[in-house]
Amino acid sequence: MSNIVLSDLPFLHVHPYKPFLFSEATKLIVGTLPPPRFTTGDLKEGDVNFCYGSRDGQLWRILDQIFDLDLVFETTSEAIEQRKKFLIQRRIGICDIVASAERDKIDASDLGMQNVKLRNLIGYLKKYPNLDTILFTGGNSKNGPEYFFRRQLKEHALQLEVVSGEVPRIHKIQINNRTVQTVSLTAPSGAANRAIGSLQTYKDLKNKNPKFSTFDFRVLQYREFF
Repeated sequence: MSNIVLSDLPFLHVHPYKPFLFSEATKLIVGTLPPPRFTTGDLKEGDVNFCYGSRDGQLWRILDQIFDLDLVFETTSEAIEQRKKFLIQRRIGICDIVASAERDKIDASDLGMQNVKLRNLIGYLKKYPNLDTILFTGGNSKNGPEYFFRRQLKEHALQLEVVSGEVPRIHKIQINNRTVQTVSLTAPSGAANRAIGSLQTYKDLKNKNPKFSTFDFRVLQYREFF
């Protein structure tokens, strides 16, 4: 991850992908922003030019293992089409909540985002009435996807109702007289590994099987909701 200090104007980190949404979608993956190189087009070998396509991210590797997708991890149109086909078949959309943000340092830190502009996630939920589950790729920490969603809810005089306080935390919200469930998944990035390591559930599984990894933990967690 680069950590370049800009000399004058902040870096404008614009989300490079439009929401991947369609009328049949029932689940919605919601994060913040991909790494800045996806905005500038300076992709690395192994990156996929699509949502969650960073070679350093784990979302698609997790889904590949859960569903035995035989995905390719390369900067090709084939890799993109594989992922789109899977999402359509499983009725899963993607709409990261951040449209753009400014950064003093060019990195992928959520905390480093300033002057954040959000997508109208409430509007998308109203527009696509089959959506019944939001899968946040992160929790309610500052500048995380759930954090920003809660901010939008306040503007509409709405609030989340707790369903389960255990990790992953589950809430529900009433939108247009229907119930939408939200699940705050453990982030599919290396930054969340320390948080996983502190969980008693992970420690217990690790004690039973010393080879059990933070990746394995995510696979178990994500399998239930995907």
